[in-house]
Amino acid sequence: MNLRVLFFLLTLFCLISCGSKPESTPEDSEIKRPNMLWIVCEDISPLLSFYGDGTAETPVLDQLASESVVYDNAFAVVGVCGPSRSSIITGMYPTSLGTMHMRTGRDIQSWGTREYATETGIIDLEGNDVIQYSAVIPEEVRCFPELLRKAGYFTSNNQKTDYQFAAPVTVWDQNNAKAHWRNRKKGQPFFSVFNFNVTHESQIWKRADEPLTVSPDSVPVPPYFQDTPTSRNDIARVYSNIETLDNQIGKLIDELKADGLYDDTIIFFYSDHGGPLPRQKRELYNSGLHVPFMVKGFDGNAGRNDRMTSFIDLAPTVLSLAGVEIPDYIQGNAFLGAQANDERDYVLGTSDRFDGFTDRSRTVFTEDFIYIENDFPEKTWYKDIEYRKNVPMMVEMLRFRESEKLNKTQLIWFEDKPKVELYDRKSDPHNLNNLATNPEFQNELEKHQKFLSKWREEHQDLGMLPEAQLIEQMWPNMKQPETHPVIQTKNEGKIQLSTSTQGASIAYFISDSPNEQLDFNSGWQVYNEPITVPKGSFIYTMAQRIGFKESKIDFKKW
Repeated sequence: MNLRVLFFLLTLFCLISCGSKPESTPEDSEIKRPNMLWIVCEDISPLLSFYGDGTAETPVLDQLASESVVYDNAFAVVGVCGPSRSSIITGMYPTSLGTMHMRTGRDIQSWGTREYATETGIIDLEGNDVIQYSAVIPEEVRCFPELLRKAGYFTSNNQKTDYQFAAPVTVWDQNNAKAHWRNRKKGQPFFSVFNFNVTHESQIWKRADEPLTVSPDSVPVPPYFQDTPTSRNDIARVYSNIETLDNQIGKLIDELKADGLYDDTIIFFYSDHGGPLPRQKRELYNSGLHVPFMVKGFDGNAGRNDRMTSFIDLAPTVLSLAGVEIPDYIQGNAFLGAQANDERDYVLGTSDRFDGFTDRSRTVFTEDFIYIENDFPEKTWYKDIEYRKNVPMMVEMLRFRESEKLNKTQLIWFEDKPKVELYDRKSDPHNLNNLATNPEFQNELEKHQKFLSKWREEHQDLGMLPEAQLIEQMWPNMKQPETHPVIQTKNEGKIQLSTSTQGASIAYFISDSPNEQLDFNSGWQVYNEPITVPKGSFIYTMAQRIGFKESKIDFKKW
């Protein structure tokens, strides 16, 4: 780590920790809580100039990178949206939560649909039918923005969620297309997330009629793709979408600067997983899990950091920067702030069901190597997912396979998987030369096998269960459990709220009217401690344990 990066980290440490303690009470005025902005894009690998790929022109991100610490070894846990985002919002592995199967339900945007189909056509590894469901995660686990709210933060999400469960109303002050830090109370610290979908896989075909801003003749073509006009056009669309993303992010940063907040806000930028093209999204290779990631602090100092960084580290890092105590259940390690932890030896990735195709593989990334264990080597890496066949080059690739026009390298993806794989990340960035049977690399193979064995010993892996059995544990008799109503009691002049459902969070709304028509966007407050209300007021309440159906809205006059 160079001196500039070290100075930056020490500065952040002092800003957060000096004169304060990691408590979570909003009344503690001694704690200076920083504003934080997450700029989140979808489905891109590190295809940016500050990672060495200058194909797309990204002046906004380039400028942000010049003021940030750029992380060279940042990785998603899963190469697809839903499971990846569940790890980000909780700080835990999807396999420990039961959120590893893509996807469980339709709770994708904002508060979600909260509706689940019983007929999906999906079967698990033992041939059992799989229904849609909202994953019931361990009762102690919270979405980390809820902890920020309890510490006095205004939290907003604009607007993708896709956590594999419906977001409880206690997590976000605002969670919709209008969510913005500008809606907070004056002087209130904020944690605001803005999700940009212009780089999503679907935008390859949905933006097909838009002008390309990057020439197909100028794009690099990975060796696992056929080098054809169709491939080049799709790759050029990916880079063109990145240029559009850059422009959109520029407008958001302009808003931050116009509000006089740019210099006082910690900014995170990352993609939710790797690239959108075939043999990228949904895969355990560099192309599927390696992501762009940077953090701009207060002082503008910049540099690079080669720490092995996992998405499960994001939640504890934000809590650490905010001066909020990191719960014991969180599996990630904070890498900034007063509670920053040791560096990692490795990061872990998982692969289970994608749409209607069930499989199971686990991977270990270190700085130099990738190790993969495939529990079902008789299954090919390629999965015939209908959604992906909207990508023109995917259709062409399948046609070329049938007509034997793909070369040996391009056919690897369609072959049965080996039981174990080992790749040199630096000499083989596309992960095409499996070294697992090479005697020269047996020490590395054994070292990485030990890493994975240690992880499996220390972490429950719910992916080992057939999915129908897992659902039965979450939803007995395939019926969603329901959170019990909130009980209101008065003690020493304050109102206490409780529910008999273990692990449920409680939301409340104070009004002078008995006829409020409330929904999820009504400004619910998260209950943290007994509350004082004016005489004659009504307290509306709702509770939800993650994965359960929320309780009915009830109210009581005091």
